[in-house]
Amino acid sequence: MDFRTTDVLANVLALLHPVPTILASGDTRLEVFYEIILKNDIKIYHTVIVSSLSCRLLLATSALMLMTQRVSSLSLDLQERTVFRGSQMSTISFLSYLFCFPSLLGGPLCSFDTFEGSVRQMSRTPPLGTCVGNLALKTLQVFLLVLMKYFLNVLLKSSYTLKVNSCAFQDVLGIWILALLLKMNYYAHWKVSECVNNAAGMGLRGNKRTGKASWDGLSDGNPWVTEMSTRPSVFAREWNRTTAEWLRRMIFQRFDRSPLFMTFGFSAWWHGLHPGQILGFLMWAATVQGDHKLHRFLKPKLTSPWRKRLYVCLSWTFTQLTTTCVVVCVELQSLASVRLLCSSYFTVFPLMSVVSIIIL
Repeated sequence: MDFRTTDVLANVLALLHPVPTILASGDTRLEVFYEIILKNDIKIYHTVIVSSLSCRLLLATSALMLMTQRVSSLSLDLQERTVFRGSQMSTISFLSYLFCFPSLLGGPLCSFDTFEGSVRQMSRTPPLGTCVGNLALKTLQVFLLVLMKYFLNVLLKSSYTLKVNSCAFQDVLGIWILALLLKMNYYAHWKVSECVNNAAGMGLRGNKRTGKASWDGLSDGNPWVTEMSTRPSVFAREWNRTTAEWLRRMIFQRFDRSPLFMTFGFSAWWHGLHPGQILGFLMWAATVQGDHKLHRFLKPKLTSPWRKRLYVCLSWTFTQLTTTCVVVCVELQSLASVRLLCSSYFTVFPLMSVVSIIIL
């Protein structure tokens, strides 16, 4: 059976699979679990038969993950009765929201109200020069991010090529550069998604204080703001912002016991339950939980300006190191990434979060 045949079978399986009518019944979690199982079934089926994933299947799986977000988000809006403010129920509107091509191509997620507002604002789009200027600026940002990826790749290769005697600093620096390189892939992808949505006329969010039009209405985050996060919990909120908000609505607000670990556990399942992803998201949950406890413990002791500045610097460094562990595990997915971290000095930093949870 060739690649093309299995692609067709996988797509037919996705289309003809009997989707339950849960959207109207209000059981959002059951619906999302169903779609995740379907996504993983398609991925496993294709992997077992052809032993490798084709580009078309990866795109289909990515679109299905984004579709899962949009269907569940719309279902939550229906349950909370936030959809019908000033508008009437329209099947065409719902279908347009669910099958919006730029969003399924690469995101980001937005609520139905935000999508409807963006469509309405298309008739009040700013002058062409403003739109072209915004697209040119974001295209330049994408180019700079790709250029940074290239230099980080060269730096990573040189750091391991020139290394003679292994030491703690070189070990930590090499893995940190690897994580930064992996994060640049996301930042570039988010900017490309913004460009695609803005080119379609979506994402306009009023005007800035300077009077210029703001095109940041559909965005997964700002790379600079995310990297400058001084706490792991802040990084978790800023990283892939729309997905973080979706997880908060879907899981965190609906569980009374261990909502943080339930949220990150669900995120690991949604991403595919690879060994590296399971460990990575568990580490992320422990890091955020430890950050909350450590911050509450240290905040009353930060009485002088120099202590506050020292705390910010140390907290930023700790955030970078712990999120590096998470990114490497989650992105490399396999047991090899777990062994890579276990054999490095990076294992100390997640353990510090676990110790903070136990002691404080």
